[in-house]
Amino acid sequence: METNGSMPLVGEPDIVMCRQQVRKLTQALKFSLVDQTKMITAASELSRNTVVYGGGGHMRWEVQDKGVRPVLRLWFEDQGPGIPDLDKALTDGWTSGSGMGIGLSGSKRLVNAFEIR
Repeated sequence: METNGSMPLVGEPDIVMCRQQVRKLTQALKFSLVDQTKMITAASELSRNTVVYGGGGHMRWEVQDKGVRPVLRLWFEDQGPGIPDLDKALTDGWTSGSGMGIGLSGSKRLVNAFEIR
């Protein structure tokens, strides 16, 4: 298993590949099925946002050995226009497009740490 890596996020096929990569990583790290599902779901939402709203970018990952359990860190980066109002964007139900408005806020709830810059 690669402990560090990155992959492009340009279109729908890349979103699928992102989910598959996160599944592979969480399985190799022996995450529970529930934790695998949470990470894959969050990665799916964030990769879609990267492609749709950020105009494309990439996902980077890093596995860190933090003692008892390994930690999987994911970064989603794009060169899009940014999010004008982060508080609003992290509110359930708010959407800047045609989505359901649960992508960012839902992803934040699914993971242990979440940061937007």
